[in-house]
Amino acid sequence: MLRVAIVGASGYTGAELLRILYAHPEAAVTCVTSEQSAGKRISEVFPFLRGRCDLVLENLEPVRVAEKADFIFTALPHKAAMEVVPTFLRLGRRVVDLSADYRLRDAREYELWYEPHLSPALLKNAVYGLPELKRARIAGAELVANPGCYPTSVILGLAPLLKKKLIDPATVIADSKSGVSGAGRSAKVDNLFCEVNDGFKAYGVGGAHRHIPEIEQELSLLAGKKVTISFTPHLVPMDRGILSTIYAMPVEAATTAELLRLYQDFYKGEPFVRVLPEGCFPSTAHVRGANFCDIGLTLDQRTGRLIVVSAIDNLVKGASGQAVQNMNIMNRLPENTGLEVLPIFP
Repeated sequence: MLRVAIVGASGYTGAELLRILYAHPEAAVTCVTSEQSAGKRISEVFPFLRGRCDLVLENLEPVRVAEKADFIFTALPHKAAMEVVPTFLRLGRRVVDLSADYRLRDAREYELWYEPHLSPALLKNAVYGLPELKRARIAGAELVANPGCYPTSVILGLAPLLKKKLIDPATVIADSKSGVSGAGRSAKVDNLFCEVNDGFKAYGVGGAHRHIPEIEQELSLLAGKKVTISFTPHLVPMDRGILSTIYAMPVEAATTAELLRLYQDFYKGEPFVRVLPEGCFPSTAHVRGANFCDIGLTLDQRTGRLIVVSAIDNLVKGASGQAVQNMNIMNRLPENTGLEVLPIFP
């Protein structure tokens, strides 16, 4: 049985890790930490865990955490993660980091969007944890940088087209909508019920969102050249879910049916990517609570644009579910172990 620690367990991604790992037959959570809630039982912070996980939250002491666990999830804000990840690695523990601290390969790029990096030497060894594209490297990694939620939806939506060089990368526009849980659990005026309910707004407009360099980094690797996109996120008054609508101009003639066959072939055998039939498009309601990414597409005959729509649960495939998927790969477990739960509907 793999002993697992969740560092930063009192946030939404920590709660989702606990929910998923409770049903995991090969892993047991043996340590949970929280600076704000240390001394409380995790079931006091998240009552849905009563009688199922009653571990006491501890202050973050890396050596003590490493003594209790073989594998570490760091579900901390950026900067806080890179303060402890190097210690876990030195102690011989493998880590999946759910923050942004190790997603960007270039420390200067990270510092441009965030702040000075405390362990830039680790960036060259950190593996970007998108299993559908990086499975072989993830299997041998000591440190996996779990992708962001928006990037997961956009990269999976565009990967087949860029890999096959079927679109002009300069024409890519990604319009994404997220539930409020994507902003985290800390108290913020913008996320109060009265601020969000019955409203729908764009934010990070004009190339300001911190997920842009992550998206562009991975799209550039797929395209084999520098890709710059227009990306606008929106906040939707729902708890969870991301829907990304992505536009691009094709470079050669193709039908919707041909492009769907490309996607079906590209994602053949992938347990968590579902390519929808022609005329069908994803809904966040159909992935809620599950580790799926649903993808639909069509060619707009009037404008000539290709439109790809992808849907994920931002807390599952966009965070904790993908993290467990990475853990499974790193430990040579069947990739779908503990993740076969169906979406919650309605």
